Amino acid sequence: MAPFEALYGRRCRTPLNWSELGKRVTFGPDLVTQAEEQVKFIHSNLKRAQSRQKSYSDKRRRPLVFEKDDHVYLKVSPMKGVHRFGVKGKLAPRYVGPFKITEQCGPVAYRLELPPHLAAVHDVFHVSQLKKCLRVPEEIQPDLTYQEQPIKILDQKQRSTRRRTINFYKVQWSNHTEEEATWEQEEFLQTKYP
Repeated sequence: MAPFEALYGRRCRTPLNWSELGKRVTFGPDLVTQAEEQVKFIHSNLKRAQSRQKSYSDKRRRPLVFEKDDHVYLKVSPMKGVHRFGVKGKLAPRYVGPFKITEQCGPVAYRLELPPHLAAVHDVFHVSQLKKCLRVPEEIQPDLTYQEQPIKILDQKQRSTRRRTINFYKVQWSNHTEEEATWEQEEFLQTKYP
């Protein structure tokens, strides 16, 4: 049965139906029984479609279980115009955190340890709003910056100007590969990293 037929009680008129002759008119108890049969038919089709979609979804779904003291990321609202956690716009991060789980409040709810600037936000969240944090970056500050440390010096070169010679060193930084090494002046390295 098409949605149009379920809504209006008749088939949608198409050029194929224009040639049909006569009208089918139902009155009284026949109309009531016919409507009840249609409602039962629609309900059975909806239940069948719902169970089919649930089976498709359950194939990909995995249960998320977290322990106390685990670190998780918190999903920022995907709805347009909602400004939760002080971020907005399409370039805003999808997840904020990581936050520490303090306790499990129910089978699918967890209480998080939120920072003071999120004190207005309720601290219990459904498991669908959380994402496991695989590695907690201790060196990241709350303003999402981190302090880089030089690991080793890969190369050295000198550049001469009219008055002096400047030494440059190719430095590999922490959390970066050798391809991402940068050339730094000797004065900068001596002042910042003695």
